[in-house]
Amino acid sequence: MRVGIIGAGAVGTGMGLLLSRRGYTIAGVSSRTMASAERAAARLNCPAFADPETVARRSEIVFITTTDRAIGPVAAAIAGRGGFRPGQTVIHMSGSLTSAVLDPARQAGALALALHPLQSCADADMAVANLPGSVFSLEGDREALPLGERLVNDLEGEYFIISPEAKPLYHAAACVASNYLVSIVDLSYRLMQAAGMAPDMVARALAPLIEGTWGNIKEKGVPRALTGPIARGDVATIASHLQAMAARAPELEEIYRAVGRYTIGVAGRKGSLNASRAALLGQLLANSRGKSPFRVPGRSPNKKRS
Repeated sequence: MRVGIIGAGAVGTGMGLLLSRRGYTIAGVSSRTMASAERAAARLNCPAFADPETVARRSEIVFITTTDRAIGPVAAAIAGRGGFRPGQTVIHMSGSLTSAVLDPARQAGALALALHPLQSCADADMAVANLPGSVFSLEGDREALPLGERLVNDLEGEYFIISPEAKPLYHAAACVASNYLVSIVDLSYRLMQAAGMAPDMVARALAPLIEGTWGNIKEKGVPRALTGPIARGDVATIASHLQAMAARAPELEEIYRAVGRYTIGVAGRKGSLNASRAALLGQLLANSRGKSPFRVPGRSPNKKRS
């Protein structure tokens, strides 16, 4: 089948490379700039075009892999110039948008499909390495789903069908697992630096802990992988964390409290935290900065260290 790539970023170029290795013909590529299209075309061994409608006309499968905000306008522009027709399937790979953004293609007689990988791709080479074996969500025209299933199978992946209404919640879950995970690791890095560790040592020090935790999650699942002071109901240790943060990293205390409150629920599901300890931890983590009712023996909550 002839495939067109419109939007030569990491995912578009990566998908083109993967599909070309699996017997698909890359009919052409276009991008926001001709230079970008030509770079991708050199890797994909296909022609580059300045206008996306030419790529669409040459293709049976049209991937619109632009930024999310450009998908709708690009689809409308191609439709307005006669680039879509019956017999085509037009695909976007956005996690947050539904296939409704491709309605201009539908109105021209093409099928529309949203095909999203639960994967992080910082560049085309990473996309080539990471996309195979991933889980993909499929949403769109019923007649387009078999093609989506075929594409996923060709990438040795798994798929599930999602409703348009569930797409925002699905994307929120993906953001937490990918984007917010980076933020949580950054929080840990900053706390470790506030404790006095050299910045160039922090990544080396925490990497084995992070990798070991992920190994526990894969082996035991959530919530059984949870360990630490909240899992065992250690109120005094959490109080000491808050006192130290108030003195040395007050700007990080609010997010620590919020994540801690959520962790109480995880510990409850694990069954390692009784109701009374959960209540004490909830009270401790809910109090505003510097007003903890708990005091760690030998420490003054209001006295900063020198």
